[in-house]
Amino acid sequence: QVQLVESGGGSVEAGGSLRLACATYGLTYSLSFMGWFRQAPGKERETVATIYTDSGNTDYADSVKGRFTASRDTAKNTVYLQMNNLKPEDTAMYYCAGDWLRRPLTDLRYWGQGTQVTVSS
Repeated sequence: QVQLVESGGGSVEAGGSLRLACATYGLTYSLSFMGWFRQAPGKERETVATIYTDSGNTDYADSVKGRFTASRDTAKNTVYLQMNNLKPEDTAMYYCAGDWLRRPLTDLRYWGQGTQVTVSS
């Protein structure tokens, strides 16, 4: 059974940092395309960052560019999101998702349960 499990969320003050991790289980072949997504109260779910797990190539939302860094550890079947200089507007539930090819957010095959990030001012 395929599972994606996020960890690393928590509460921090503005300007602080967190590192999220997404471990994958039950996969015969690694997911080629993975991403981090978030949903804040009253807002639609949005893409934060994406990563191709073989090459490590990444893309970021303009709102987090220069502050967040996505990476992967292929041997551990895990992707990460380093979040620096956090702002109150980053407060949201963060989700990891992936597939064997690039798809729109809503069509990605596998999703984790989410981890809460709360940033106080």
